[in-house]
Amino acid sequence: MNKESLESRIWRWFGNWFPAYRGSGAKVTYVSSNFQDVCIKLPCNWKTKNHMGITWGGSLYAALDPIYGVMLYKILERQYKVIDSQASICFLKPSKGTLYAHFQITDDELLTLKKQLTHNNKARMCLEVRLTNKQGVVHVVCEKHIHIRNSI
Repeated sequence: MNKESLESRIWRWFGNWFPAYRGSGAKVTYVSSNFQDVCIKLPCNWKTKNHMGITWGGSLYAALDPIYGVMLYKILERQYKVIDSQASICFLKPSKGTLYAHFQITDDELLTLKKQLTHNNKARMCLEVRLTNKQGVVHVVCEKHIHIRNSI
């Protein structure tokens, strides 16, 4: 992962203060300077845990929901509309501790996307992210289908 830039740090700071994301209880901890890598953490605390002391499913999904779409919107320099078209989430194991996710869009994925957008005015991507504990145990797997189309 490359270093954060001033622009990506500001984006991270504003993202954490955006009311809808702030309400999820999650926090963006890292944004690479090219916006292709984002890391978040989701603690299990009074904002995010249910009556059984485990993290709510809604908090788990809310922490993951906007990240890929916002990353692509930023990477594509706001020239395209980026809209979630479908998502699935699989809750594998309850958590009573902090969970972490690393969102990554590779150079190859971006190259494929840009080729599709060169020949069509729209494209779709399917991206996956996992919430894990500090030991790397996977608690949640989320698959996001994103629709990208020319904004003209």
